[in-house]
Amino acid sequence: MKKPFFGRFMVEWKNPLPLASQNDWTAISFHSNSGALLKGLYASSKLDVTKATIVLGHPMGKDAKGYYLKNGYTDILRDNGYNVLVFDINGFGESETGNFFYHKDIISAGKVAKEVFPDVPLGYLGISLGGQWATIAFAEDHNYEFAIVESAANTLEEFWVKFPLANNVLKLMGFLNPGLKKEIRMIDRIKGAHSLKNILFIYLDNDEYIKNDAGDLFSKAIPIPSDVHIFSNAKHAQIPKSPHRDQYFNKIISFFDAQIKTQIQ
Repeated sequence: MKKPFFGRFMVEWKNPLPLASQNDWTAISFHSNSGALLKGLYASSKLDVTKATIVLGHPMGKDAKGYYLKNGYTDILRDNGYNVLVFDINGFGESETGNFFYHKDIISAGKVAKEVFPDVPLGYLGISLGGQWATIAFAEDHNYEFAIVESAANTLEEFWVKFPLANNVLKLMGFLNPGLKKEIRMIDRIKGAHSLKNILFIYLDNDEYIKNDAGDLFSKAIPIPSDVHIFSNAKHAQIPKSPHRDQYFNKIISFFDAQIKTQIQ
């Protein structure tokens, strides 16, 4: 059932980091309620004082957790005082294949991150796939205190409409199980995200996969303080490769820093 959606991305995973850099990372395996054994990597802050731990949920793609390693996220976060945990959502990268409840993987990653780094706050950054399913995770029992969600569609139907085969399979699944369709409707589930303290939504204008008002709709629906930031002239999940790279990473770090400062006060 996953092949129409993710088949071309479910490939053997290779670490994009040079061998010398790989030594900074510790491999970890943990079980998810999605039914899969998940694989991840974690590394500590490079500063003497650690601000928080950030779990990174990857976009759909062959890189899986490697997306964050190769695009500079992990280095920038660690250089600015953050521990980092990256993991492969079930069926991607090195993780086993489980069910379609990817939000269970995000919840499990947060719990294991808290076990590894128990004495600091816990935040989340998810892009596309890793952001969309986080909106459901935040409505359930999780350990995250603040989050950034980037380029997430309000519903599965809105994202997959441009992929005819996957879209037809999705329609069939919704017809056969309308209760499931309701359970994984992101724009509705995010209304139950009461336990987060703050969230930032990052979007692109004219994203080819996401509606322009998706961030505003999530921001209006979630019952906690939120903000929406829009970048232009970038492709879906490719802001680090755009002219806005520095501004983008400054926005991420400044948001996380602000959450830590609020907790200290």
